[in-house]
Amino acid sequence: MTFTKDFFWGGSIAAHQCEGAWQDGGKGPAIMDFVTKGSNKEPRTITNRIDSKLDYPSHLGIDFYHHYQEDIQLFKEMGFNALRISIDWSRIFPKGDELEPNQDGLNFYEDVINELLANGIEPIITLYHFELPIHLVHEYGSWKNRQVIDFYLHYCETVMQAYDGKVKYWVTFNEMNHLDPQSKQSDIFTYLIAGLKYSEMENPVEDLARIGYNMTLAGVKAVRLGHEINSENKIGCVFGLNPIYSYDCQPDNVLKGFLDNDRDYYQVDAMCNGKFPNYKMKQYQSLDVKLRNQPSDVEDFSKGSIDFIGLNYYMSSISEPNIPVKGESSLFGGLQNPYLEQSKWGWGIDPTGIRYVMNYLYRKYELPIIITENGLGATDKIENGKVHDDYRINYLQKHIEAVKQAVEEDYVECFGYLTWGPIDLVSATTGEMSKRYGFIYVDLDNEGEGSLQRFKKDSFDWYQKVIKSNGESIQE
Repeated sequence: MTFTKDFFWGGSIAAHQCEGAWQDGGKGPAIMDFVTKGSNKEPRTITNRIDSKLDYPSHLGIDFYHHYQEDIQLFKEMGFNALRISIDWSRIFPKGDELEPNQDGLNFYEDVINELLANGIEPIITLYHFELPIHLVHEYGSWKNRQVIDFYLHYCETVMQAYDGKVKYWVTFNEMNHLDPQSKQSDIFTYLIAGLKYSEMENPVEDLARIGYNMTLAGVKAVRLGHEINSENKIGCVFGLNPIYSYDCQPDNVLKGFLDNDRDYYQVDAMCNGKFPNYKMKQYQSLDVKLRNQPSDVEDFSKGSIDFIGLNYYMSSISEPNIPVKGESSLFGGLQNPYLEQSKWGWGIDPTGIRYVMNYLYRKYELPIIITENGLGATDKIENGKVHDDYRINYLQKHIEAVKQAVEEDYVECFGYLTWGPIDLVSATTGEMSKRYGFIYVDLDNEGEGSLQRFKKDSFDWYQKVIKSNGESIQE
């Protein structure tokens, strides 16, 4: 096996991190519009109302809303044949619960999709990438309320019908598996995913269980709906998965490592296996968690299995042993691996880990996999209009090589590799611009100052060669 001739090469972006224009075109306020800038040392602040004295990075993003044609031309020049974008629910239904959509919002995304198609780029659409209308949080309690499932499905139906025949690949959710924070660093993800603060939940165990169940149910219902609209639609879900290795070979630690690693997989199980897993249901029963599930849910799970798995991969970690040890914590739980180099933001760089997860997923579910995010957040310096980002090239070389090994040596079915942030954009976890991932530099700093001019980095030309060779030429 090797990469097929129609293998997808490209990148992924998210509306709340790049579009800006947060009040243009009839868009309503969404959860990320209330999150301030932070850093790798200071967490982002979530406010109940917009404070004019504070900096909300989503309000400007990188102004993709007005620059998308220019950006898509640069993606075409690199050779992209796929781009994963998200549709901001609050552009289509400003409050989230309306019957009639905002036509300006539908027109904007149609223009973007048409631009992609005109340039030979397959649009892969994420329906929910941390973009929830704030009204659904205040009025309905977010995903704790099953009624939000109906609003989500109405939104899905609206855009799937609007772009039918133009969009074939759909993603129901992005990284909802990170709902339950495993470290202080990842507390922000509860808000990113559901618009609720973990610290303010009255019963976090039940609330998180209900949110996770309802979102998973909404996902399989959306798959059924999308297949009814067009049987040719390919509908998947994107999960952020990182291996959590055992601390050592002491049997209790090996078992703990296995359980820690599997913690995030119950939603993947539910969306791939045609039923919500019994082990999770029994866990909820032991905790006296009331899901408010309905008999009809069983059929939805059985008929709503996803067509492919999207994998976001950045790092790995090690499981904390059963006895206290000193060690630096990792973003999604566990400890930093002392054998690995870390990025500036404390993410363990582990190319073998992406091969590990690809194998684990494929052998467990036998579904096609697409790498939907992989990249290195780094501080880039621009000198005379140039960015020499050899560190990014080195990171991506090693990870693409590991993906090739998974395909060629382990026989994993993989149909695409999309980098995260092919153009610099706002970091979801810190709100910074200085945490850059792109092949394209955007002249914008952490204070929102800059010309917004776009510059090619050294990695731009390198990735162009990788794509042209279909992954055969990955060395500089």
